[in-house]
Amino acid sequence: MFRRTGIRRVCKMTTTASTDAATTIVQNDSRFNDQFGEMSPRAKEKVKGEMSDFVQKFIAASPFAVMASADPDGNCDASPKGGKAGFVKVIDSTRLLLPDVAGNRLFQSYQNMDTNPHVGLLFMIPGINDTVRINGTISIVDKEELERQKVELELYWTDDNSKHLQGIIINVEESYTHCPRAYNFAKLWDTDQITENQTNRPIPLRP
Repeated sequence: MFRRTGIRRVCKMTTTASTDAATTIVQNDSRFNDQFGEMSPRAKEKVKGEMSDFVQKFIAASPFAVMASADPDGNCDASPKGGKAGFVKVIDSTRLLLPDVAGNRLFQSYQNMDTNPHVGLLFMIPGINDTVRINGTISIVDKEELERQKVELELYWTDDNSKHLQGIIINVEESYTHCPRAYNFAKLWDTDQITENQTNRPIPLRP
């Protein structure tokens, strides 16, 4: 059976649907609130203990995420993850499945998760200024389990190295949406800016 917490465990996956109302995790004030002001009532109650229907639909439509991890000493890593929309699978309101596609084999995230199961994920949809954030703990699943569950390779672009190696089940502990201010600050999805960058590349080609 699937373990809800832990590391270096191969787990079986079962899928159940849930549309229950998400449990609110009320946020406490910190010393920074004392210095810079109180949270808004909405911000204070935005963090949920499971994924709402909106969050699940957002992740199902997302082709890109950034996953943060850290080793026990606090040394951090942030890794981009991509695929076709919905490449991260919503198992139910408290679990996600993220398949691992072969890459440079540095395994920085997996080395971190092998000793510290806590991760944070930021999900994006191109052209959409909303963001979904997920925090939780992981369990590792092997390639054979992905195959038993018929998890297919879902990529827009492939090469000879495009294959699943393993994957992780994310046990969701915190889930919330994020306002578009940062994207607006950066004009991240502005089509004119994207065209300008493609036409007049602002940096040299990667070595």
